[in-house]
Amino acid sequence: MGLNLDDKKAVVAEVSAQLADAQTVVMAEYSGVKVADLTVLRAKARQSGVYLRVLKNTLVRRAVADTEFAPLAEQMTGHLIYGMSADPVAAAKVLHDFAKGNDKLVLKVGFYGGKVLDKTGVQALASIPGREELLSRLLGIMQAPVTGFACALAALAKQREAAAA
Repeated sequence: MGLNLDDKKAVVAEVSAQLADAQTVVMAEYSGVKVADLTVLRAKARQSGVYLRVLKNTLVRRAVADTEFAPLAEQMTGHLIYGMSADPVAAAKVLHDFAKGNDKLVLKVGFYGGKVLDKTGVQALASIPGREELLSRLLGIMQAPVTGFACALAALAKQREAAAA
């Protein structure tokens, strides 16, 4: 059963709201992907904060019409699943990782930083470490000097104890 006009307006409004917060949009063809596999993909997307939906292309074209994502409109053909995220790499990473294990999902195109990305560009974007990984690396770098300083103090304390004894 098709959507009535009110439902279509609601979908366009929902997608527009997601696009307002999104930095990245990734589209992939999903023909032949099993429903169970799509359920797993949706769960991974939710965990990563990615808005992931199968949408009618005409409705998404309306949603992107007056946004920075407007250049994607000409790429919206076929059976597509759309991933949108505020994290610059999350959408690309979720869809790329899933596509590696499921040959039925084919990355098509993406958009980041004002530029349309081809399949290779989406894969390159997906290879960048995510926000959480970068924060943990930064924390490790920041803790290294403190740990070294604490070890030096402990060694100095042992040396003084040995000298006093």
